[in-house]
Amino acid sequence: MDKISAPAPDAWEELVTSALLGTARRTPPGVAPGPEAPVALLDAAAVETVRRRAGLRPARAAQRPQPTPQDTRPPLPAAAARRLAMLLADRPGTGGGRRGTAPDLMELLPQWLATANARGYAAPPQLLPALLDAARGRTDLRPAALAFAGSRATWLARLNPDWRFALRATPGGGTALPSPQDTAGVRRLWEEGLFAERVALLSAIRAREPAAARELLATTWATERAEDRLMFLDSLRTGLGADDEPFLEQALADRSRNVRATAAELLSALPGSALAARMAVRAGACVAVDHTQDRLTIAVEAPHECDSGMERDGVVAKAPSGRGERSWWFGQLVEAAPLGVWPGRLGGRTPEEIVALPVADDWRNELHAAWCRAAVRQRDAGWARALLGTPAAPEAGGPGAVSLAERARLLSTLGSAERAEWVAAFIATHGLSEAFQLLGVCGVPWAAPLGRAVVDALNIARDAGSYPWSFSGVMGLAERCLDPAEAARLEGLMAVPDEGEDASPGAGGYWAEAFQRLVSTLRLRATMAEELGVV
Repeated sequence: MDKISAPAPDAWEELVTSALLGTARRTPPGVAPGPEAPVALLDAAAVETVRRRAGLRPARAAQRPQPTPQDTRPPLPAAAARRLAMLLADRPGTGGGRRGTAPDLMELLPQWLATANARGYAAPPQLLPALLDAARGRTDLRPAALAFAGSRATWLARLNPDWRFALRATPGGGTALPSPQDTAGVRRLWEEGLFAERVALLSAIRAREPAAARELLATTWATERAEDRLMFLDSLRTGLGADDEPFLEQALADRSRNVRATAAELLSALPGSALAARMAVRAGACVAVDHTQDRLTIAVEAPHECDSGMERDGVVAKAPSGRGERSWWFGQLVEAAPLGVWPGRLGGRTPEEIVALPVADDWRNELHAAWCRAAVRQRDAGWARALLGTPAAPEAGGPGAVSLAERARLLSTLGSAERAEWVAAFIATHGLSEAFQLLGVCGVPWAAPLGRAVVDALNIARDAGSYPWSFSGVMGLAERCLDPAEAARLEGLMAVPDEGEDASPGAGGYWAEAFQRLVSTLRLRATMAEELGVV
């Protein structure tokens, strides 16, 4: 047999370049120009393909990997395992146009994973590669996918560089973590484990024994990388309390600006902290009631400089492009000040009375936006309600919220039922065009009043002949968030409606298709829940 010469290191690239440019413009090495050049190019590509697939160099045998850790969680029911295989096999379409009536399986995967994790099931080993491939392509899937995969995800990630993200991600539920009582095991994993294992360990201990987690973090804090310190510090949000203040005060002097900012944010979420008191003094000096006006008015005098003390307490001195420095500093001070100081500072008034007061010199939006951020940071539902106002207020904001985004964040401080009731009333007043951000913070499945409000608003838009694709985002949310029990009530909307003179051409067909897809998706979600043992 003739000896095959070794290929040039860039032989494949040369062949690809010739194929892209055409052999009339560039022939690969060893191929004569002319009418036979295309055939010769294909022959060379075939040979090189075989060489690339089979041409392994001799090498010493690598050490066999250790067996994968045992997963002691119960296995998935057979029907649920088959469903997972179907969800992972689905790929989103690449073309435009109509979606049809079939459910979007990839959009149901996050919900499926959340339910499977809540039930405590183990991932089928044969589906782990497909699960990790899906998580590689969608970062929003990673926490739930890695929790479901368990410690085997880390084992596989060491063998395949495509899954290396699992070595840095937080598994959030690995099965190989030592118990907090295993002092030696905890210490060993904390000092020698992968980053993902260390984050999972710290989070698990923090959830049970906040002080023990903080003390464990303190043992290696000075030697950690800045980006790792930031992630570890973020874990202190769970169970944050007054005992964390000394550690966080030390972190205010960290060499990383991001670490300092996070430490200051956490301290400002503790109304009794020394940082919160310092911010209260600074913010209080900027805001007062002006009694010289015809009606009581809030007067604002923003700081004229950002001193070193303010910077140490987390105030960022450099304002973003297009933003005034004084308003930038002022907003940060008010945001970090305890909300409890304002009633005493502003005449003993309630939050509702305070946000109703006029604010002089166009400082209203800046002051109210800072109070919104403070209410979210301090999880103060009373102030959140005052700033939200009534759902009937204009779409752009309530008495204090300057945008729908602010309203969405304020809603997140309320209980699930109150949140759903507020958004349902908002939709009943304003319709769906402004409600998308608000729906995103509501609990899943949507409570019955909210689900009815969404369906009623969609039905109104359908009867009006509106463009159905204008509501595609809300319809997609409904597919994932509407209670599956609503499917029967929607059957009457699956038919093609009569199109009025002012209706968009073809809108009726689109609406019928969208409602058919919604109903089929709700029924599939109900089936998926049954397969996972949810009654």
